[in-house]
Amino acid sequence: MAYKITEDCTACGLCEPECPVQAITAGDPTYFIDPATCVECEGHFDEPQCASVCPVEACVPDPDHPKK
Repeated sequence: MAYKITEDCTACGLCEPECPVQAITAGDPTYFIDPATCVECEGHFDEPQCASVCPVEACVPDPDHPKK
């Protein structure tokens, strides 16, 4: 399933450059992951990079957007 960024996001920006498919964009007030683009870093890394770099654990699996 795709990942999402929760309201706990502090807009630090660490996640955006880590996404190998550019699914993360700056929003107002938090960052946003496009569920249609997110691949959970499969084929790129062993674990989702957004979740691994997030200092407040705001990047989590999104049960509303399972894999296709």
